Amino acid sequence: MPAISYIATALMAYLLGSIPTGFLVARARGVDIRTVGSGNIGATNAFRVLGKGLGIFVLLMDALKGWVAVQIGAQLVNQLLPGAPLDNLRITAGIAAILGHNFTCWLNFKGGKGIATSAGVLIALVPWALLIILSIFIILFVTTRYVSIGSIAAAFALPFATWFTTRNTGLTIVTGAMGALAILKHRKNIQRLLNGTENRIQFKKKEATP
Repeated sequence: MPAISYIATALMAYLLGSIPTGFLVARARGVDIRTVGSGNIGATNAFRVLGKGLGIFVLLMDALKGWVAVQIGAQLVNQLLPGAPLDNLRITAGIAAILGHNFTCWLNFKGGKGIATSAGVLIALVPWALLIILSIFIILFVTTRYVSIGSIAAAFALPFATWFTTRNTGLTIVTGAMGALAILKHRKNIQRLLNGTENRIQFKKKEATP
């Protein structure tokens, strides 16, 4: 039955997305990432707390969760439990993986903002739309040095980029919901931006005072 296929896909993708990569990597270094920096378990805070190398690792692993859920997990469920269209299962997997990352069951349903995991999902679903919003993110990040501004702008532009590249109403609605969730998860960043207390990324280390 199609319902079983959807349930199995959603459960598989949620559990995959719920793996708290940043928390686990930081814990291996003896750090509870929830208590330092911004307190977020995602890649941006991992960069701040753990350094560039481990930050990149967390970023890639979080993105990989989304990609694997859509590209491999949905296909596997479709083969084992046929009955639902593969394209629908892929969309279901993408949404569930992001929800798993944002609301991980392993940390009392408190997770990251879902940007990296969403990127992995988008690579599998709408790669050209991802390229557009990634360009927006890079331009704004480089010019402002705020990860949050680039992320929020990219999330806002996502459904427009999806429609421009696919003309698919269903995908546009889904990516619109993804973008809205990402912006909602950035509400504290938005408040800090308005207050002038948001942290900027420093591209160069400050020289020591003689």
